[in-house]
Amino acid sequence: MPHREEASDNTPIQSKMAGNNRKTEKTWWKEAVVYQIYPASFADSNNDGLGDIPGIVSKVPYIKSLGVDTIWLSPIFASPQHDMGYDISDYRSIHAPYGTVEDVQGLIDELHANQMRILMDLVVNHTSDQHAWFQESRSSRTNAKSDWYFWRDPKVDSKGNRNEPNNWKSIFGGSAWHFDESRGQYYLALFLPSQPDLNWQSEQMRQATYDDMRFWLDRGVDGFRIDSMNLMSKHPDLPDGKVVDDEPYQSGAEFFASGPAMHDYIREMRRGVFDHYDAMTVGELGFTKDEFSVSQYVAKDRKELNMLFTGDIVDMDFGPDGKYSRDDFHPSKIRKITDLWQTAMPKFDGWNTVYLDNHDSGRSLSRYASDAPQHRATAAKMLATYLLTLSGTPFMLAGQEIGMANLGKEYGPDAYIDVEGKNHYNAVLKARGGDESQMQDVMTELQLKARDHGRLPMQWDDSANAGFTSADAKPWMTINQDYVKWNVASQLDDGASVLSYWKQMLVLRKQYNDLLVYGSYEAVPESTTGEDVFAYKRSSAETGESAVVFLNFSDRAQRIPASKFRGYSVLCSNQGSSGVEDDHVSLVPFGAVVLYDRRRD
Repeated sequence: MPHREEASDNTPIQSKMAGNNRKTEKTWWKEAVVYQIYPASFADSNNDGLGDIPGIVSKVPYIKSLGVDTIWLSPIFASPQHDMGYDISDYRSIHAPYGTVEDVQGLIDELHANQMRILMDLVVNHTSDQHAWFQESRSSRTNAKSDWYFWRDPKVDSKGNRNEPNNWKSIFGGSAWHFDESRGQYYLALFLPSQPDLNWQSEQMRQATYDDMRFWLDRGVDGFRIDSMNLMSKHPDLPDGKVVDDEPYQSGAEFFASGPAMHDYIREMRRGVFDHYDAMTVGELGFTKDEFSVSQYVAKDRKELNMLFTGDIVDMDFGPDGKYSRDDFHPSKIRKITDLWQTAMPKFDGWNTVYLDNHDSGRSLSRYASDAPQHRATAAKMLATYLLTLSGTPFMLAGQEIGMANLGKEYGPDAYIDVEGKNHYNAVLKARGGDESQMQDVMTELQLKARDHGRLPMQWDDSANAGFTSADAKPWMTINQDYVKWNVASQLDDGASVLSYWKQMLVLRKQYNDLLVYGSYEAVPESTTGEDVFAYKRSSAETGESAVVFLNFSDRAQRIPASKFRGYSVLCSNQGSSGVEDDHVSLVPFGAVVLYDRRRD
């Protein structure tokens, strides 16, 4: 797909979104539906138990048949794989078990030949400690790359003991500082010790990073999802984080997230790189998720990013002490988050991402709806209805279209291999004296939220190893044994399947583009729907169309008054019958109904 200096389809339209008078623009990335692929888990072409690029190429016809038009590849670059590719040792080479640069070029070309686009995962807050940049940086205090990472002298206490430069805690636990004998200094690594943070204050480092971006854009990549984007600028003094408990290390997020030069770096990146291509940019925003902070990144007149992942939608069951502490999902949470961003973005002419799943989370079906056998298909369709009837660019995770779920409760801790979950489990186990019998509360949270669930191998058919790899190969991670029933092959020719419903919804989203992509949003009050039903209205000032979406997030039937929508027809439903009767909408457990009218209000 050819690149252009300026997009030719950025035609202004007079849409008034959420009561706002700003014009919005039609662009390809607003109308895209993005399909995220975790390379290790999608398709194995050479039967070594690990997914690869040729495997992805072989599935392009399937991906196209879904109705999506863009794929997002999680990291595929050269890496020692301490954090599944988020520790990159060479941005211009490919992790050998996945394939080669030529294989990736073949994938790019095949996607473009099928009128599809590709996003790559851009990890530029940190590298692997095996990257040549870090190897040179650690070699001395005077080398050309000595300031490409954060190096600080130890603090020495009154007894002469060596201590870390500050009290920051790593996102994965323990200190964020690690001593390097060769330099006699500590380096900063906010994630694993093998993932040292790049120092974006170094202009030479920034320019080298931009060159790596251009390398892939020149090969035809259509954009990037920028990992840990707002961690690239830290407070220059790296001060101690606020002490909130008696632990030795504390969160330094107020000093390492969205630092003072953050927007300068993003604007420089856009001017120097992205503006020379018709590229899509999606930033991952951690820690600073308020409306004002978000607006500073995606407001059109700021000229920074196209859109953001704020992460709040995948945090809805996080407890007060973080991801693996206890809290329950409630429909009021998704209502609050959706209302916030659907109404906020038009105020500053920004653009939403719409998603429920990614590689860092458990499956939304298991967390926010139900994977119980009697509800699973209906619940998966209800969540698809949510994703594809909101304004913004939808992102779906491979397997979502067939109702893939979390690992079941029969799987013990050995099934969980991801570093985040393992580190948490082992830290708690150590604190509890190694007593496995006291770990059920930790297992409950892992069974809901562990990153492993979003990384499970794709379930293609009911053959051994789910068709992901050969029967005699050993898959790189656990395959959910429910694949025998829940797989692509069993749903392809079933008009009532989750897969068929996704395809139908994707057709509707494109057919009703002005309404569902660009239309305004208005929440239906909870006083009307009750606490378990989330409903909202979409309207297009351009076409006069309106749609009202009713979503039942409970395992109980619901009956909602809907007299004000009398005369609307049923656009789609995941129920056997429409559920529309007299002046009410009846919803089965996890039911979804979308009403439609072409009249102007």
